[in-house]
Amino acid sequence: MKSLPIRPATADPAIGRRLRALRQQRRLTMDQVAGFAGLTKGFLSRVERDLTSPSVSSLVDICQVLGVAPGDVLDAPQTGVVRLAAAPHVNLGGDGITEQLLTPPGRRSLQIIRAVIAPGGRGEAELYTMDCAVEALHVVTGSFVLVTSDGELPLEAGDTVTFPGAEPHSWINPGHQEAVVLWTLVGREAR
Repeated sequence: MKSLPIRPATADPAIGRRLRALRQQRRLTMDQVAGFAGLTKGFLSRVERDLTSPSVSSLVDICQVLGVAPGDVLDAPQTGVVRLAAAPHVNLGGDGITEQLLTPPGRRSLQIIRAVIAPGGRGEAELYTMDCAVEALHVVTGSFVLVTSDGELPLEAGDTVTFPGAEPHSWINPGHQEAVVLWTLVGREAR
């Protein structure tokens, strides 16, 4: 079973903006939240502007007033841009393939990999599985063959196939031009 390496996110979570958005969604004033949480308005203002970080205790108090779990505030997704020129190269195996991770490296719930496969490029001879719940493969250009235990599935530009990550598979570029494909891996839900 293959999986991409996990790297922790390096950006600060910037929870202040999330707390402010939650407060505004609930139509609460800064005075109200500060008062109910037992904090000063000035401190809450600095937290919401990400000028200071609240202690765990203060964060719990603010979240209780807002009716949200602290983990939801800390885990909230951030908008991230990965430029193709700066996308990290990954290697999941195979010959004649160059792969780049187009999603932030710390994200396990969704990973998109852009692969450029030379004519005749191929995956491993032995079928493999991926450590994810679902895989989707979209052929951007060229032709591509997905090899599964049930046989070969020829795909052309514009085709998309979706299958369980536990499905043993490999691949081939049978064409005379390079193929560009997007692999999308959807992570498993935590239980």
